[in-house]
Amino acid sequence: MKVTKLVIGILQILFAVVILIQSCAVGASHAMENNTKDVGGSVGVFVAILFLATGIVYIATRKAQGLGGDIAGLVMMIIAWLFGISNAHDYTDLAIWGWLALIIGVGFFVWHIIANKKAND
Repeated sequence: MKVTKLVIGILQILFAVVILIQSCAVGASHAMENNTKDVGGSVGVFVAILFLATGIVYIATRKAQGLGGDIAGLVMMIIAWLFGISNAHDYTDLAIWGWLALIIGVGFFVWHIIANKKAND
């Protein structure tokens, strides 16, 4: 689990950079079109920040036995999922990033609970 958390944490930081670049491009195109109704670019920046924070949390807590890092990651990824799927109008990639966030957050949380139960048995 330690290596997996390290790898996923690094990937999430890289995903945050990709999401940030995409969000800036979407925000710039909305500004040029004078489209003030769609907030996909701004929400994308927020999702990128959540991906970055979760990646850092996973890297920092990869050796921890407790669930603190996984709970924090789960909460941040659920927030990213909610914002991502609810604001993906013009920026449809945001829905993909949102679903990926949910899969990563729930996956690590469930995996850590199962690993802790196996260790206790």
